[in-house]
Amino acid sequence: MRIADILAGKGRTVHAVPPTATVADVVEELGRRRIGAVLVRDAPDPLQRWDPSGAIVGIVSERDVVRHLGTHGTGLLRLPVTEVMTRAVRTCSPDDDVATAMRLMTAGRYRHLPVVDRGRLVGMVSIGDLVKHRVREMELETAVLRDVVIARS
Repeated sequence: MRIADILAGKGRTVHAVPPTATVADVVEELGRRRIGAVLVRDAPDPLQRWDPSGAIVGIVSERDVVRHLGTHGTGLLRLPVTEVMTRAVRTCSPDDDVATAMRLMTAGRYRHLPVVDRGRLVGMVSIGDLVKHRVREMELETAVLRDVVIARS
């Protein structure tokens, strides 16, 4: 199964905030959307209003917020998101298979992976999305093997 197959089932919506957002803004967005991470995207042109389709400059997750909470306390909420975001954002392609994406996420110890196709953001997958689809594959394989065993009996 490919990442494109997962996006076809779950949708391609990706939520983002501008680099000027505060950590409080991010916490509000995560809670309102019931998601675990948001991208931080820059405006394509500094003179324009912020555009959620701008370049990816970072990603911030619930885990990033919790890690920094221990250091900064409640003052963390007033800091710009650029203080807590991960700047080196790894991405995958819609043509990547699920196993490749899972290996990448496991090696990097992150749970969200933006999906980029020819330089354009087309979605985001979570480790939960990948596990859910892998479990479905395993259930199907088990059912096929069970049918084969029953047919031979």
